[in-house]
Amino acid sequence: MTTRLGRRHVLLAATLVTLAVAGIPGGTRAQAPPAGAPAPATVRTIPGMPPVPDPANLYSETASDKLSPAVAGALSRIYVPNHTSNDVSVIDPATMKVVDRFKVGVHPQHVVPSWDLKTLWVTNNAEGRTDGSLTPIDPRTGKPGKAIPVDDPYNMYFTPDGKHAVVVAEALKRLDFRDPQTFALHFSIAVPQCAGVNHADFSIDGRILIATCEFQGSLVKIDWIERRVLGYLVLTGKGMPQDIRISPDGKLFFVAEMKRGGVYVIDGESFKELEFIKTGVGTHGLYPSRDGRKLYIANRGVGHVSGPPRGKGSVSVMDWASRKIETTWPIPGGGSPDMGNVSVDGKILWLAGRYDHVVYAIDTATGQVTKIPVGKEPHGLAVWPQPGRYSLGHTGNMR
Repeated sequence: MTTRLGRRHVLLAATLVTLAVAGIPGGTRAQAPPAGAPAPATVRTIPGMPPVPDPANLYSETASDKLSPAVAGALSRIYVPNHTSNDVSVIDPATMKVVDRFKVGVHPQHVVPSWDLKTLWVTNNAEGRTDGSLTPIDPRTGKPGKAIPVDDPYNMYFTPDGKHAVVVAEALKRLDFRDPQTFALHFSIAVPQCAGVNHADFSIDGRILIATCEFQGSLVKIDWIERRVLGYLVLTGKGMPQDIRISPDGKLFFVAEMKRGGVYVIDGESFKELEFIKTGVGTHGLYPSRDGRKLYIANRGVGHVSGPPRGKGSVSVMDWASRKIETTWPIPGGGSPDMGNVSVDGKILWLAGRYDHVVYAIDTATGQVTKIPVGKEPHGLAVWPQPGRYSLGHTGNMR
């Protein structure tokens, strides 16, 4: 989610564009397989993508005891990009204190782990300007390196085979597939009917990418192997979709909806909207629990682009199998929980407090909140290290 106030009217006007709707919401709930049903077949993945060990839970390799050798020696840290103060705050989770702070590029949005888990990239999109960049952080030292100029890197992902970094050039309505080391451009996929393209996730086999179109109230489905847009899906309610995350079995996509305050459930194969689950005010970020059974849903407390401090922020906890909200934890005194991730042991959910200039450390057993002051307007923080074999990007979409 970005604060492009200078272009807001242009982006909102784009919602009048007629989209090719891939399906009509049916209001039906996909049924779970009956007890005793055969185990899912082996997933046929794209060439170069690591196999899916458990087709019933594609998050099986992100359990607490599955740290990759690639993260050996990485400092245990929380890296917080502060959008307005143009710097990164570094928190030691053991002491819950800021232990470092360094300048980066203009308007840092997210801290993104690389596919090979060796580098953290700060996406400085320099909104409204032309000097966007990516700042590398060495997770073994916690220190930044020399920034690389890149067009409008609002967000960044990596293809499941690790061959491309996918720079989400939001203002340009484009996904730029680049070399994951040098960031030389390989090719681009234009998404002209996706105003505010910002968050994405990949299908279980790695071939399909579905991204949210924040300022158009829709989604776009892309076959990135064939380099073509397969269609757009207009969501009900004229909302502002944010984060998106695939279900453990790979069949459904869950989409955070900020304006309506809830989560859309999308059938990935048919590209149809199945239902809408109410959560809280300003639903924004989605994070799986370590066992893949729950989804933590950050409700930012305001249903539009910017907001005041001490809003009606909360975190909803959803059982992924039943799609029922089990509990909702309010932020004491109000707040704006935004984006982040779960600790290695799964005991703490770390979220940026976007409009309160703090980071929240939330106990996943009790919902108790610890607040840590950081820079101005913290956004997509990264918890590092993370369990998993490889990163699909964002703030640590691990597989």
